[in-house]
Amino acid sequence: MPRTRKLDAEVALEAAIGLFWRKGFEGTSYADLVSATGVERPALYAAFGNKEALFLQALDRYGATYGNYVWEALDAPTSHEVVSRVLEGAVDLISRFADRPGCLGINGALAGSDSSESVQRALIEWRASGEQALRERFEQAQTEGDLPAGADPSALAAYILAVVHGMAVQAKAGFSRDKLLSVARQAMATWPTALKTKGATECADRSAT
Repeated sequence: MPRTRKLDAEVALEAAIGLFWRKGFEGTSYADLVSATGVERPALYAAFGNKEALFLQALDRYGATYGNYVWEALDAPTSHEVVSRVLEGAVDLISRFADRPGCLGINGALAGSDSSESVQRALIEWRASGEQALRERFEQAQTEGDLPAGADPSALAAYILAVVHGMAVQAKAGFSRDKLLSVARQAMATWPTALKTKGATECADRSAT
């Protein structure tokens, strides 16, 4: 009689992340999860709950371990560098694994039924938290003179995430890493010019007169 595999929660959760990343929430069955983890259904259910509960835990872990490049980018000294790090980090992640291109947060939301409303809501909130963090960072940049006074931090944050999410869909559709990087560079070319240097020059001219 074969021995029953013991549940290693960390290994099982990582396997679930890979499966949800590849197939999305709707496309993943509990039978798929049992097969991917190698753990019997009762043990898996006891440790994580139903598919929805497991997905939400996988999403939290994904954000903390794979999507943390966004939060790390916020510490960059300028808004331009923040955006550069976010876009390059996104390209790196969505093209890193040949068997699961794209983003779990986007792949998981591409299809949804009424029964998965709570999952869709969690994904919306997950993406919104990143947008809020970027908006607040751009507001800081504007206060510091790193962004023009007429720039809209909210629109800029939404724009950058629209680019990131679009690239994730493109990666899922087979776009190469080089092509995704070219998209990221094009987005960077539209970034508002900082006014700090100009402002400092004007102050110096006024002081001289």
